Amino acid sequence: MFPSVAFRPIRLLVISVALTAVAIAAAGWLGHPMVGVFIGIGLLMGLLNALLVRRSVAVITADAHPLKKKLALNSAGRLLVISVIGLIIAFAFRPEGLGVVFGLALFQLLLVFSTALPVWQKLRAGGADPDGGTEGREDSDD
Repeated sequence: MFPSVAFRPIRLLVISVALTAVAIAAAGWLGHPMVGVFIGIGLLMGLLNALLVRRSVAVITADAHPLKKKLALNSAGRLLVISVIGLIIAFAFRPEGLGVVFGLALFQLLLVFSTALPVWQKLRAGGADPDGGTEGREDSDD
């Protein structure tokens, strides 16, 4: 129940594109529009990483006896590759390329908030009556 509620890649893509547009506009206003472009690249790299995480978790948990070690090694390798790519871009296109690192960090914040909020709301809703009502809850008016 929670993974389908929590991870919505299309929503994350739309938010990432909107944040990229805002970043390009803000950076352009400051005279460095390429910083916004690189932030967008970082956001999209973060989305790619999240999609790869979902795929690897599905593959690993499909095994009869999934191993945490296998998932940890997979995650470490993927994070290493994405970090190295981000740092290479940041170095090659410095100083504007540093926007990729900011984009990756921004995506992680976006992912945490977009994942935690629906799960938190679902957990809060778990206090409702089994028939879906909110009787007996003091905060039923929000």
